[in-house]
Amino acid sequence: MKKELFQTIEIPEGVEASIDWGSVTVKGKEGENKRTFNLGKLDFEKKENKIIIGNKKATKTEKKMMNTIASHINNMIKGVQEKFEYKLKVCFSHFPMNVKIEGNEAVIKNFLGEKIPRKVRIPEGTEVVIDKDIITVKSTDKELGGQAAANFETATRIIGKDRRVFQDGIYITSKCGREI
Repeated sequence: MKKELFQTIEIPEGVEASIDWGSVTVKGKEGENKRTFNLGKLDFEKKENKIIIGNKKATKTEKKMMNTIASHINNMIKGVQEKFEYKLKVCFSHFPMNVKIEGNEAVIKNFLGEKIPRKVRIPEGTEVVIDKDIITVKSTDKELGGQAAANFETATRIIGKDRRVFQDGIYITSKCGREI
């Protein structure tokens, strides 16, 4: 059944948003986020300090797309106000692990006593700070920050051994201020 559905997103003070076809640019005190959306049949416009997404004859598909795009834009607005922060912990039992940043990648040395260091790619637009055994990843883009944290975790994944015994690795302890 087709209905008239529209969703409004408030733009807070100190944040600028601009729309050009399907791309949205959000600027704030922490930085800038830009993203292009595949709108399909949705109407997309900015009036004063609001972004309006919707369709006069929306179906379930348009409703799902509308809610997803609204969530992405809300995350973009939160990111330019205050950066998303992920914390990771370096855990080892026998072989002391070293983590260093070299350019746009991190090097993990002596993981499980391995001679060849493991390398982690750090996406552009993320800040990584290493303080002894705590790694902090900050980014205005939620997806980039999460991907950087996931890259650390997957680089030290142990395959072919019992995870209950071999518990070494780098693990995410908090996502965007929420403890895990």
